[in-house]
Amino acid sequence: MEMKSLSQYGKKAEIPIFFACDEGFVKYTMVSMKSIMENADRSRKYHIYILHMGITEATQAKVLAMADEEFAIDFVDVTDKMRSIADKLPIRDYYSNTTYFRLFIPDMFPQYRKALYIDSDTIVVGNVAELYDHKLGKLYAGVCPDRVVAQTDILGDYVEKVLGVKRARYFNAGVMLMNCSQFRENHLLDEFLEMLHIYLFVVAQDQDYLNLICKNQVLYMEPKWNAQVFGELACPEEEVGLFHFNMAAKPWHYEDCRLAEYFWKYAKMTADYDAIKEGLANYTDEQRRNDSVSGEKLIQLAVSEINREDNYLRKMEKAGKSESKLALLAHIEELEREGRFSEDAEENPPAPVLMPEDINYLPRSLKSKTQTKYAFKVARWFVNMLIKKKQLIIKEYKGIENLEKVADGAVITCNHFNAFDSFAIQLAFEQGKLKKKKMYRVIREGNYTGFPGFYGVLMRHCNTLPLSSNFKTMEKFIAAVDRVLEKNQFVLVYPEQGMWWNYRKPRPLQKGAFTFAARNNKPVLPVFITMEDSDVLDDDGFYVQEYTVHFCEPIYPDPNKKRAQNSCEMRDKNYEAWKAVYEQTYGEKLTYSCDEKQPMKEKKAL
Repeated sequence: MEMKSLSQYGKKAEIPIFFACDEGFVKYTMVSMKSIMENADRSRKYHIYILHMGITEATQAKVLAMADEEFAIDFVDVTDKMRSIADKLPIRDYYSNTTYFRLFIPDMFPQYRKALYIDSDTIVVGNVAELYDHKLGKLYAGVCPDRVVAQTDILGDYVEKVLGVKRARYFNAGVMLMNCSQFRENHLLDEFLEMLHIYLFVVAQDQDYLNLICKNQVLYMEPKWNAQVFGELACPEEEVGLFHFNMAAKPWHYEDCRLAEYFWKYAKMTADYDAIKEGLANYTDEQRRNDSVSGEKLIQLAVSEINREDNYLRKMEKAGKSESKLALLAHIEELEREGRFSEDAEENPPAPVLMPEDINYLPRSLKSKTQTKYAFKVARWFVNMLIKKKQLIIKEYKGIENLEKVADGAVITCNHFNAFDSFAIQLAFEQGKLKKKKMYRVIREGNYTGFPGFYGVLMRHCNTLPLSSNFKTMEKFIAAVDRVLEKNQFVLVYPEQGMWWNYRKPRPLQKGAFTFAARNNKPVLPVFITMEDSDVLDDDGFYVQEYTVHFCEPIYPDPNKKRAQNSCEMRDKNYEAWKAVYEQTYGEKLTYSCDEKQPMKEKKAL
């Protein structure tokens, strides 16, 4: 696809207009395009894009021949984009792939701040620049209410009782002025893909999703910009700017189609006029009966969805997302915006200070060994229960061979996003062929001193090394970490410090873990856990995450460099390794909302 730069169109930016169609529908797209071109403000410049999968070059050539001084035209094959998210799309026989294409526009065309999407079964009799020039501010889109829903009781009941959207505010997505900046900034494509796993809408498909995603964030434009030819027009005919022949009654299938004269006026101006007329002549009574049956099936689907005990609205009301978790996620967003990456997102309850006499970091007595053995047995039972209940789901371990490269001990680093992530690391550690090796965990002070009962047993006896706010205790802690590494064992450290629930990005790292590695001449083994939604809803109304545990290449200290230099360089290499895994797995560049090159000034580490 040849992209023309904005400079070719002078100072005023071009108006991007998008269609989505397949080979069989291109001829009708051409009619809509012609209507736009005939009525456009010719002092402006336009760029029409046709999103498709597999339209032939011969067909494309006919359309491209329509381009002129003011209108550039390009075909954009979205096959690769569809393949990249194929496993996330529950496509069924009643789905046309093209219904998804409009969702790709903001991400595929980052050069545009806003863009028009128009269905191919439309005729634009007004100046399309006037439609484009609506100001959206931070709203997601400019739309018009769906007249079919507003005038059909069953469909009106459907959107209110299944989607929870008032029928008068449910919009038709066949004409949308998309605020591409806001779609990108708010990750609406990701939200759409996430919603596909929550519920499969079968009545209006992606239009239903768009109404939920954009709910209360749209500008309702003058109804003349989407005058659906169904029932009563939303405005007087002479005021219409865009006719929309949605539903089954198409002028190229029915000679008596209302307002068909607007379609045929522009159809005569296209290269496929004869083919369109032939299609009308050859459209059979059986096909018309099928159109009627399709309309009846749509109503039946709506009724069925209304009556479902687990329809979307009932499901969401039953499994509503926890207010506390939503507040937590909002707080995490705030911390990221402010670059406060090392802070805990959740407030930790006050706990006693760990004094030197309160702990023997590496006990050797028979009693302590028995306690540790018992604690690990209980922990194993607990982890097995989490796995059985699908509260802990590990999809895959990658790079286990990198663990086996550091058989003589290492500092293991991992991102910290869940209270159970250390269990995932323990299970991953056991995948390596490291006989008689132990992994010790560095934990916060409050986890050691503040947990009673079952969790207290795990925190105090499962090879944990608690930090302390007491200087003397910290001296014992440092000596214990050194001793573990001297014995060629492993220490798990969370160099991000605070835990951010289900946060997927790597955060800037503190130096403590890398100082231990450098002073003991041991490698650092970066481990980064990526996540994806499972199909299991937890008690908070969020999907349990499936973990993939990535073991990166070990990072070794340089014997020719000083300890401080090594610790800094190892920390930076660790961060880059995590960043590479993040970008490769999620397919996006790592950025932070704080918009700083160095998102956080380094704080003093251990």
